[in-house]
Amino acid sequence: MSKAKQRDPDKERFWRQMLKRHQQSKLSIRAFCRLHQLSETNFYAWRRTLARRDRQLPPFVPVQLVNPQPPTTPPANSPLELLLPNGRILRIGPAFDADALRRLLPLLEDSQA
Repeated sequence: MSKAKQRDPDKERFWRQMLKRHQQSKLSIRAFCRLHQLSETNFYAWRRTLARRDRQLPPFVPVQLVNPQPPTTPPANSPLELLLPNGRILRIGPAFDADALRRLLPLLEDSQA
């Protein structure tokens, strides 16, 4: 059984807020941590962790509707189609693995046509 820690959304939200407040404060990390009674070690660790998490998220891409049709309910088994910036179309079936898709999208977007 895996002993990986579960993400705590409250902690993540807190540290994102602290990192943002630090950037706005123009204080050194040491002074900011002292002022807010934070551990410098935790500050650096969370900054590194959140930067890594942010790099793993796929970027949002603009979506443009061409000749929009009146809304209809598609069949439950119809695939989702994504038009990637490089012009390729990715068809995603109804039982796709979201984590696999997150890892795959950056590779497909970076690859040359």
